[in-house]
Amino acid sequence: MAKRSADTGSRILDAAERLVQQRGYNGFSYADVAAELKITTASLHYHFAGKAKLGRALIERYAERFTEALATIEARLPDARARLDAYVDVYGDVLRGRRLCLCGMLAAEYQTLPKPMRQSVIQFFDDNEAWLTRVLEAGRQEGSLRFSGSAVDAARMLISGLEGAMLVARPYGEVGRFRAAVAQLLTGLAATPAGH
Repeated sequence: MAKRSADTGSRILDAAERLVQQRGYNGFSYADVAAELKITTASLHYHFAGKAKLGRALIERYAERFTEALATIEARLPDARARLDAYVDVYGDVLRGRRLCLCGMLAAEYQTLPKPMRQSVIQFFDDNEAWLTRVLEAGRQEGSLRFSGSAVDAARMLISGLEGAMLVARPYGEVGRFRAAVAQLLTGLAATPAGH
């Protein structure tokens, strides 16, 4: 019975995540999730007492998966430039699925989010910023990346650029627009042209 309950909880999170990434947090209701999964709203409330709790669980799960992706990148790719490319690919994969970054979408609605969710959104971006800062600093030291100013500022620029590129590419339905914008961002950080 516990496994079935956990499966239902995961299915709820999957459906809600998809809805948030497509419509935003304020653009879906428990009734939408219940209808998609063909379950009752009472079942939803059993797993997540309210929409704010569901929202926080969504962010925590998304951030956990993102952290796992970053750990995989670090384990597989030794140099900073390759890590940066792989980081960008994580965003591209989300966009190819006709979605936006969950926390990017939530950031657009930040002022209307419940307070516990707000802190979780900030934590997601802080964690990404810290990881990118380490990668950028390592790239500067090894000579594969160059940028003026601090690694923290460069990390913030990159995250902002990626989120913005996703947002602008979305209405066009063209991942190519995202790729072109990101290529410009990465070219600005490369110590040498790609392929040299």
